[in-house]
Amino acid sequence: MNVWLKSVTLLEPSSPLHRQQVHLLIQNGKITRLEAASDAGSDIQADRVIEGDEVLVSMGWLDMQTHFGDPGLEHKEDLYSGSQAAAAGGFTEVALLPNTDPVVDTKNDVHYLLGHSPDLVKIHPLASVTRQAQGTELTEMIDLHQAGAVAFSDGLNALTHRQVLLKAMQYTQKFDGLLINRPEDTQLTQFGVMHEGVQSTLLGTKGMPSLSETLVVEQHIRLLQYASEFAYDHPPRLHLSNISAAESVALIREAKQQDLTITCDVAAHQLLMTDELLADFDTNYKVNPPLRTEADRFALLEGLKDGTIDVIVSSHQPQDIESKRCEFDLAEFGMLGLPTFLPILTQVVSEALPWWSLLDRCTHIPRELLKLPLPKIAEGEMANLTVFDPTTEWEFNELTSPSKSSNHPWWGKTLTGRVLAVFNAGKQHVAS
Repeated sequence: MNVWLKSVTLLEPSSPLHRQQVHLLIQNGKITRLEAASDAGSDIQADRVIEGDEVLVSMGWLDMQTHFGDPGLEHKEDLYSGSQAAAAGGFTEVALLPNTDPVVDTKNDVHYLLGHSPDLVKIHPLASVTRQAQGTELTEMIDLHQAGAVAFSDGLNALTHRQVLLKAMQYTQKFDGLLINRPEDTQLTQFGVMHEGVQSTLLGTKGMPSLSETLVVEQHIRLLQYASEFAYDHPPRLHLSNISAAESVALIREAKQQDLTITCDVAAHQLLMTDELLADFDTNYKVNPPLRTEADRFALLEGLKDGTIDVIVSSHQPQDIESKRCEFDLAEFGMLGLPTFLPILTQVVSEALPWWSLLDRCTHIPRELLKLPLPKIAEGEMANLTVFDPTTEWEFNELTSPSKSSNHPWWGKTLTGRVLAVFNAGKQHVAS
């Protein structure tokens, strides 16, 4: 099917047509025409036309932190349903956390994911840093890298063993690999269910203090400084995942000013939600790291504005009904992230955080960190595009979400910001 994107606004800073209205024709998965709308003729023919004054088109989005349950936990999300959810949410590529059953810690595990990657949404495996993601014994990282793992992380399990973390930094230097870790002192968060503060006190629940994150961020920075002093072929590259606390942002900002090779990401929901939303004990708000205070949320936005925070991730973590419809203390952590990524961004975008800047955090920067090729938006190039309208309303339910799970507080509600189409690898998903 040939698709004509008619008079849509292009968001691609490397293009001379950036922030201009363009006509873009996609034929058999390839961009065959790209021109300013004001210069275009009337001879364009296509099977499908997507147009609208508010429609935007950008490079296809890449999610740097997605959790599917395949293999082993397919009842929560499998590769097919997860990929469909990713496409519906605007993503053409996803990096998968290794926390499956078995854990992705061997070459065969990596090959399984690569061999079952759908054509439209490309899957990039993250291999476990330690065997079974248990935090004690390093995996064969060089072999896993050569097999196709794009980075290394214990994913949902925070790597807390300092000696193992230091050794991992040193090993990844050999091939300029990226080490990803979620900063959490699990002794300080043990039995915790939400952010430790006024709300947890009012609700009488066990809290998870910001200190549990900031203490580890500071420790990781010191370890990175040490590893950098003895760098071999490449400096160690450390990426801190799911930053949630104001002090963490300040510490990372200072570390970047010291020219350390440190980067970080934030989950989209952390940019919009706070711990006050847990007043009714809705388990769909139970996430780890927990939703924190308005002051923390503001600091995260400031970190995006000044470049301290490099990437925005969906933190897509599907859970089955039994894992959420239970007592708050017993409920599993996690929230769907792929389907609601755009509706969250529509509430975050501002004059200080324009669309092109927000999208840079889920297009260019994650690909650069993972050393993946950057798609080009130019005539003759294969289309790797996301087309969306931030003003269109839609209802989030089982008819519009391909995910197997529904663990999100917005389930059944009307949201603003809809993905109209994604294109990649000669395939396309066009919303009806």
